[in-house]
Amino acid sequence: MTLKIRIEEGAAPYEQVRAQISEQARSGALPVGYKLPTVRGLAESLGLAANTVAKAYRALESDGVIETRGRNGTFVAAAGDAASREAATAAQAYAERARRLGLTEDAALDAVRDALRAAFEDGAT
Repeated sequence: MTLKIRIEEGAAPYEQVRAQISEQARSGALPVGYKLPTVRGLAESLGLAANTVAKAYRALESDGVIETRGRNGTFVAAAGDAASREAATAAQAYAERARRLGLTEDAALDAVRDALRAAFEDGAT
């Protein structure tokens, strides 16, 4: 893992750490399951405060890019897993809301199809 922090660029150092690890995980340069350095270890190697790296790791974990396994360390997470969990949570919330609104299953599915069609068509243009 190679990170370069440029203080003169204006982006906060924690954001530079977060963005670079996120990009390397997405590109496959950091494969799923790759063990990241400890917060202290990475902070020392980059010349940053441990709190700066800890803040970046917290943001990455919140984004589902990395996962902490207690004393075993911090690892690159499977992106699909985080995305699937988030989608399932959103779907569950939608299903509950549609039921409370009194929609039939068909009406709820139609609404989802329309929303997906609109979202994916907007993304294609």
